[in-house]
Amino acid sequence: MMSGSKIKKRWIVLILLLLFVQFYQLPYYYSQPGGAKVLDEVIAVEGGFTEEEGSFMLTTVQMGKANLFFYAWAHLSPYRMIYPEEQLRYEGETDDEYQHRQIMAMTSSQEVAKIVAYEAAGKIVEYEHKGVLVTTLIEGMPAHDVLQMGDHIVAVDGEQIVTSEQLIETLQGKTQTETVEITYIRDGLEQTAELGFSPFPEEMNAPEDRVGIGISAPVTDREVTFEPNVTIDTSQIGGPSAGLMFALEIYNQLLEADITKGYDIAGTGTINEDGMVGRIGGAAQKVVAADKAGARYFFAPNEGGAYNSNYLEAVEAASDIGTDMEVIAVDTFEEAINFLQSLPEKS
Repeated sequence: MMSGSKIKKRWIVLILLLLFVQFYQLPYYYSQPGGAKVLDEVIAVEGGFTEEEGSFMLTTVQMGKANLFFYAWAHLSPYRMIYPEEQLRYEGETDDEYQHRQIMAMTSSQEVAKIVAYEAAGKIVEYEHKGVLVTTLIEGMPAHDVLQMGDHIVAVDGEQIVTSEQLIETLQGKTQTETVEITYIRDGLEQTAELGFSPFPEEMNAPEDRVGIGISAPVTDREVTFEPNVTIDTSQIGGPSAGLMFALEIYNQLLEADITKGYDIAGTGTINEDGMVGRIGGAAQKVVAADKAGARYFFAPNEGGAYNSNYLEAVEAASDIGTDMEVIAVDTFEEAINFLQSLPEKS
């Protein structure tokens, strides 16, 4: 017969083992389908249209650090994923810095979505440009020991820079033998620096022939005023992938007619100021989330018909789970609007 002390020791070992499995974090992130958030609950245009018969929904992916349990669990379903830490986070980036970067990406996404929707609706948008905010510097690259986080880049080679997209476009296509003159503002003072180019660190998985000055995730910093005013409450959501759906909900509230036509419409995709819809991560997982929420249609980035587009990934997932939800390919905000306008009113 086993003594009471041996039984007690076994329970202690079991409890310690369970605690280890639960709290020991691996150098991986775990993700799975999240939920679908009805956007008229978090977006409000002052005096805007509020009689939607259907809804626009933001789909999410749940993500967190992987422990031993989640690492094993992820291998039991194609809609649970494991990502090496270096694939999502920059070298040396803390959890807080990673979350801050995601929130900044979401904030930028919200602003661009507002601009796209207001301009499409013919409403007033006013700008006060501050430059491009430096948020992350890549160790070992030219900008690391010259610029600081919080600097605002306002010109490259004397050409004014007002958006992060403009900055990236200006710096693309350079070679290691070239240099640029960066004009930036720090503590209210304008300064200039000459910077060269170097390859990106291997862990960033950049193309072999691509070089840069060494800034990552720059953010357009400006004061944008909208008339009428609009507010978005997404305090628990990070990242830029909600841009298209934000823009659709805002646009609907700016109009006097309901473009949902009574349908529940989910989707995903980044959006830029030209209304181009861009690639996101976790398209298949978001299809699962949208189906669970009862969406009738799901917008997915078409990426110009690329062989590995989010749209094709979403179609494959929709077929796999046997949903009646229809996946719609979109390259632009205008295409999404045209599709909605073509829908008959839901009976």
